Amino acid sequence: MPSLTDPELKVELVTRGLHFPTSMEFLTKGDILVLEKNTGNIYRVINGNATGPIFHLNVAQRDERGLLGLAVLKSDDSDKNNAFVFIYYTRCVKVEGNKTSQDCGNYVYRYKFDSQNSKFTDPKLILRLPGLPGPAHNGGALELDKDKNLYVTMGDLQPTKFNRNQSSFDTRIQNFINGTTPDGRAGILRVTQDGKPVDNGILGDKHPLNLYYAYGIRNSFGIDFDPLTGNLWDTENGPHNGDEINLVKPGFNSGWEKVQGVWKLNQTREKDEIFNQTSKDVIFVNFNGNGKYSNPEFVWDIPVGPTTLIFFDSDKLGKNYENDMFVGSAKNELFHFKLSANRSSLSLSGNLTDLVLNENDNSSEIIFGENFGTITDLEIGPDGFLYVLSGLRADDEGSIYRIIPSRVD
Repeated sequence: MPSLTDPELKVELVTRGLHFPTSMEFLTKGDILVLEKNTGNIYRVINGNATGPIFHLNVAQRDERGLLGLAVLKSDDSDKNNAFVFIYYTRCVKVEGNKTSQDCGNYVYRYKFDSQNSKFTDPKLILRLPGLPGPAHNGGALELDKDKNLYVTMGDLQPTKFNRNQSSFDTRIQNFINGTTPDGRAGILRVTQDGKPVDNGILGDKHPLNLYYAYGIRNSFGIDFDPLTGNLWDTENGPHNGDEINLVKPGFNSGWEKVQGVWKLNQTREKDEIFNQTSKDVIFVNFNGNGKYSNPEFVWDIPVGPTTLIFFDSDKLGKNYENDMFVGSAKNELFHFKLSANRSSLSLSGNLTDLVLNENDNSSEIIFGENFGTITDLEIGPDGFLYVLSGLRADDEGSIYRIIPSRVD
């Protein structure tokens, strides 16, 4: 079982036996929708019992492709049995006449969900996004703001060990001055419930530039809004170092592929010297001044693979954790961060005041839990407790855990 550093809290198992789950959303108390990355299956977990699959999508599954993201918009009217469900997934089809080439894309669809009958109906394509070269860095995190606009994380789709870099996919959105036209990759996109741009866009008024809320992002598995300020925050994965937590203001440029973490990058995307914003040898694409680079709020020098991020808008674990930030990782750990008084930065002490966790630094201040496997999602249940979705990479078995006080009245 996973363990927690706070003896006043404990972990309990909700359900297990899921196959590499990636995302979950509560419908009501004790009623959870869960995605499985590689099978393309959606399960419904009711009071700890997994039923289904209640829906299936044909998805690509190589590396980081798959059934990746989920968001639920509950109905405001009297029809409480229906909700809009947004789903993000990768699909690849063979190109006719070619045995090796594939046409791959990432898609966001909106479905109407009939909770009484567990039926997905009325599919509507919200976004069609690129999927090449891949198969890594597809992002896939979905989040709704208070105005019910949808935010979508999208990685740069650049390859890992599976294939080589192809310069034709180097766009201006990745800070290549002479790059190709932005195509939806390497950023956080913001659209209405129908997939339309919000207002006139931030970086520009032409599609798809008008969809970008932030850019210069290598890959992100987690975004959430601070419940007190409304600010958006994200996690970002570095190559071999430079995992980040960022405060994401409109037009935010995270710096990839010129900067990652606090370091400039060389031609092979390895860290070079410390980046100074006054330096004139690093030139960012700013889209006529509409985009602006900002330093990360926290950096791991040794990668932990930060995944999902959530603000704990509840007092059920005690006032000490209310409105704090929790961050999952691919390295078994669950992190906890307190924010500064103005909530524009993280509140850190000791050897973390430089905002960089180095190999010899003491990380105990930010470690909240261990032995969770790969944490893929965090949610606050209707009961006010923290739920953890985890997949064990050895056999891809996934579980849902609930964190509660050790002594429950």
